[in-house]
This record gives sequence, structure tokens and C-alpha cells, in this order.
Amino acid sequence: MTEKTIISSESVTEGHPDKICDQVSDALLDEALRQDNMSRVALESGTKNGGIMVFGEMTTKAYVDVPGIVRRVLKNIGYTKAEYGIEWETCSVWVQITEQSPDISQGVTEGQGLHKELGAGDQGMMYGYACNETPELMPLPIILAHKLTKRLSEVRKSNGLTFLRPDGKSQVSVEYIDGKPKRVDTVVVSAQHDDNIEYEKLKHGIIEHIIKPVCSHWMDDKTKIHVNPTGAFVRGGPYADSGVTGRKIIVDTYGGIGRHGGGCFSGKDPTKVDRSAAYAVRYAAKNIVAAGLADKCEIQVAYAIGVAEPVSINIDCFGTNKVSIEKITELVRKHFPLKPADILHQLNLRRPIYLKTAAYGHFGRNDPDFTWEKTDKAEILKKEAGI
Repeated sequence: MTEKTIISSESVTEGHPDKICDQVSDALLDEALRQDNMSRVALESGTKNGGIMVFGEMTTKAYVDVPGIVRRVLKNIGYTKAEYGIEWETCSVWVQITEQSPDISQGVTEGQGLHKELGAGDQGMMYGYACNETPELMPLPIILAHKLTKRLSEVRKSNGLTFLRPDGKSQVSVEYIDGKPKRVDTVVVSAQHDDNIEYEKLKHGIIEHIIKPVCSHWMDDKTKIHVNPTGAFVRGGPYADSGVTGRKIIVDTYGGIGRHGGGCFSGKDPTKVDRSAAYAVRYAAKNIVAAGLADKCEIQVAYAIGVAEPVSINIDCFGTNKVSIEKITELVRKHFPLKPADILHQLNLRRPIYLKTAAYGHFGRNDPDFTWEKTDKAEILKKEAGI
């Protein structure tokens, strides 16, 4: 019997209030790492109306011009007029930053603490996921959703659609037949715009310049399209909605397909396993799928604060695996970094590469700095699995 399901994922533009905060936090992290690659950083940001607050912990030899970096991020996003929701030159910036707790520091500094080895920066569990339904080895709904929001930004910045403003969202619903994506059922795009644009002109522009270039291959005459479903989206950015770092963790990962450990990524240096271990298990899951060991793979890993070795590793291939889960687990333990120090070294994470991760997803992107997206271990996995 044929099984039909519809799965939806959303994305948001770089001008969304929560994404502003993710980018601010990661831009500050990058500046600290650029000057001192051993910086310990855990920064959050919040924004509302004409202001941004940055708060958290930072231990570094760097001098970080927090207000200057905040303003540069806003300018690059496109918040150049107060009517857009915030303005880069005139916004207020509050800063509340202290050093990392010495109790945490001793657990994540080699040669200190109970275990003497670089330990995890916190307890918790992280997930990595991959599937073979797209070239990126990602779920189709989140890939399409990201491409829509990225195109919104590109068209706005190139003046292709002059009425667009920085804030925006997308959502894509994909119909699956027996677990395989077949068509796009529904596309939703909400784009902030100037207040003098006629709705029909806006709708036509977004369908022709945003939706069709991204989704046409998957659309048919039954595909439903919703452009600014309330009719208007003039007031946006932090004026319309508050923003906070780490409030778009599903957008950042797999679009709700697969599970999530709950920890955000942005603003955290790579000793924080919320970030680095999530990258490591994506790396492992992607190589497993690229090697043909499974059509889908989800890996959970968990840590104790200050302890290097994971307390657990669990792998689920949802019945698509070609070899035993025991064999796949053995290969993951053998070939992939899971201790914090090994992750940092093998994925080369002590670099200022994080601002560009903070919008349009941390996974499924073809960028040489995204080392966790490499499939360089697929051949050895295939050989050792005997397939």
C-alpha cells in the first residue's frame, strides 16, 4: 500500500530578528578567534526596536570592538534605514560580558581538572543527520527553504526587486511517497517590503524571481503558493519582533527532520560540544550515507562536562542500513573524531569561520570552510564495510 506524507521545513533570512542575533554573536566569536584562536566564547545577543544587547562570557587575549562589530553586521545585512526596523549607525548597543567561570575553565583546559584531557564544555546530547534525497545529503524541505530565503537576500541586494526589505521567511511542504520526495505541495514566502508596493506586483515578483527559480523542478499545477499571506509585511526586523540568539535551532539544522539535542550553535567557541560535536556527527552521518551504508543516518552523541570521551553513541538508520548498526557504530568510533580535542583538530575549528554559518543553515552547504561537509571518508567506510 502506498504511503503518502507531507513534511514541512522553514527558513528565515539574515534580516530576521533572531538571525540578526545569531550573526552578531558569531561575528564577535570570529573576531576573538581571529586575534586569539584559543579564545573561550559564549555570547548571546538580543534585539528589540532600535537596540541590541550582547551578554555572556568571553576569555580572550583579543580586543573586541563589540559596538563596532554589531554595527557592521547590521550594515552588511541591509539595515540602513530606521524604517526597516533598526538602523546600523544610530542603534544603541549594550554590553554585559564577563570571563568564563573558572570552574568550567578547568574542565576544558588540557592539564587541568579531574581528567587532565580537554573535556567537553558542557553536558548534553547532540545529533547529526544525513539522507540521500538531495545532492547535499540533506532533507529536501530544508534545502529548498534555505534556497528561497537566500535568494530573497540576493535579489534584494542586487536590486532585482527594489521593494524588498531585510526581514523574511520561507516554508516548503514536500509530498513524500513511500519515503521518497515526489513534489512540492505548498510554498510560503513572507518578505518585508516597502509600504508603497501593490500586492499583486509584489506577489508576481516573488513568484517569478524567487519561487520559480528555486522550486520549479518540484512544482506542478497542484502546488499551492502563499506570498505574504496576511497581505502586507511592511513593519519588520526588531521593530516588529524581538530577536534572540539560538531561537532558530531547527532552521540551523535539518528542518525538523531528525531530532535535536536542544543546544544552539551561534556565539559558542568550538570547545562547546553543542557546536563542535554536532558538526562532528553530521560529518560522520554524511560519510555513512555517501558510502552507501545507509539511505538515512542519524547519530546521537552525549557528553559530561569536563570529560573527553562521549558517555554514549547511538546510531539509527531507520531500517535503511545495508550493514549492521553494530558495524556502522564500530566504523564511526574508528574513523571519526568524537573527543573534543580530536574534533577541533580534525575539523580545524579554531578559525574565524562562523559568521557565515549563522544564516541559511550550518549543514548542506558547499563551502571549503565547512569541513564537516566533506565526504572524504566514504571510500574507506565502503571498503571496510564490504559493500
